[in-house]
Amino acid sequence: MDYVSALLPPAVMAVFFIGVIRVIVKTQGGANKAKEDAAVDAALARAEGARPSARPEA
Repeated sequence: MDYVSALLPPAVMAVFFIGVIRVIVKTQGGANKAKEDAAVDAALARAEGARPSARPEA
């Protein structure tokens, strides 16, 4: 009976991990993909705009 109590926690964690991965995969793309991509593009544009531009030396 000790082997059951030793294997139960890893089995529960494996089931939980598989569930998390399935949720992540299912939420990729879909109807919100364009909105998420636009938000990332806007954040990158703000980050590039805040970066000081280097002047080329002549």
